[in-house]
Amino acid sequence: MLNITKKSEGTTLEIALEGRLDTTTAPQLEAELKSDLPGVTNLVMDFEKLEYISSAGLRVLLSAQKIMNKQGEMKLIHVSDVINEIFEVTGFSDILNIE
Repeated sequence: MLNITKKSEGTTLEIALEGRLDTTTAPQLEAELKSDLPGVTNLVMDFEKLEYISSAGLRVLLSAQKIMNKQGEMKLIHVSDVINEIFEVTGFSDILNIE
């Protein structure tokens, strides 16, 4: 299960994820991003309560990053060691802006 909490302020969008971002829940996040990203120049993703991310989840992050490269910036905050390790192993730590 994945809970998505969104907070929008002007052209800044903050998305907090809670639970698991996997094959089952990735389409849910993808749909939310598709509808929310137009006009956003600053995307902040809060991973404090994210327990797990699969390759499907990584794919969604990659497509969000590609969109944000064109229209602004995207950063990830509160990334746990477990998730960070997945980013390291997959090379995503070089692509994503992790604070």
